[in-house]
Amino acid sequence: MTSMHIGRRGFLASAAAFAAFGAQAQGAPPVPIRMVIPFAAGGATDVLGRDLAKAMGATLGQPFVIENAGGGAGVPAMQKVTGSKADGSTLLFAASGNITAQPLLQKPRVDILTQLTPVGMIATAPHVLVVTAKMPFKTLAELVAYAKAHPGQLNFGSAGIGGLAHLGTELFARAAQIDIKHVPYRGASAATTDLASGQIHAMFGTMPSFTGMVQNGLLRVIGLTAPSAAAPLKGIPLISNTVRGFGYKSWNAIFAPAGAPAPVVARLYAAMKKASLDPGVAQRFEEQGVDIELADAAELTDMIRRETGLWDKVIREANIQVN
Repeated sequence: MTSMHIGRRGFLASAAAFAAFGAQAQGAPPVPIRMVIPFAAGGATDVLGRDLAKAMGATLGQPFVIENAGGGAGVPAMQKVTGSKADGSTLLFAASGNITAQPLLQKPRVDILTQLTPVGMIATAPHVLVVTAKMPFKTLAELVAYAKAHPGQLNFGSAGIGGLAHLGTELFARAAQIDIKHVPYRGASAATTDLASGQIHAMFGTMPSFTGMVQNGLLRVIGLTAPSAAAPLKGIPLISNTVRGFGYKSWNAIFAPAGAPAPVVARLYAAMKKASLDPGVAQRFEEQGVDIELADAAELTDMIRRETGLWDKVIREANIQVN
């Protein structure tokens, strides 16, 4: 078979998929788009995904059906998407840790860009560093000084081994040159409860996870891992002001199965871009401590490669393994 025949076949496949994806424009019933979210219902990523899906569905003229597939380090959700047709009818709404960290801990390791097609990023959010009110430190400088005076005695919790908060903890410890102990939990809720009671001392995570306990005086927010314009994060000092060179942020993006046709990806990204201009979407994202920040497929691909390199270095240096 000649290369001309192969190219024509690929073109026809893309055209057919695009036509099927937009069939409702010719009067056919709207085809639902399944959006898989690798977290339980009610969490920050789920809330953002549902708001985005509603706005995109209105633009595309296609209803979105949300499917939550939490647990398993995001692997079950990934499998639901990677095993689906690459026609844009099944999408993954992921957080950055699902894409740039967890695949590095699988055995064998997974090159996520061979399994998923990036569509685009919709939002970014820094993590906050919170501490229990049971401990004396009220600033980041005080926490670092305490850790240096008490090597190995400062406990940082996280929602689990290899999650973004865990990797952020290891990155922070190296940047601040302190010796800390990581205490993994099976989920953020249990970790936050123990943080409030003083059984662990500090923790990284997204602001909505801690808001209630901060307002009740059980936790203190002492630092931000990256700049943000979101109102709930105003006034929180950047950790990099005290610990030079430290910083990271989480993000949320849409992915399709590998091989999704370029016209389908472009159409989905255009709908995402339009959704980002919706004042209601912007308000609800801000309430979650999230900044709307767009990146197209090419930009997102580059970012994934950079961040995967960063977290790979952290995982190797800290010898992080998932049993």
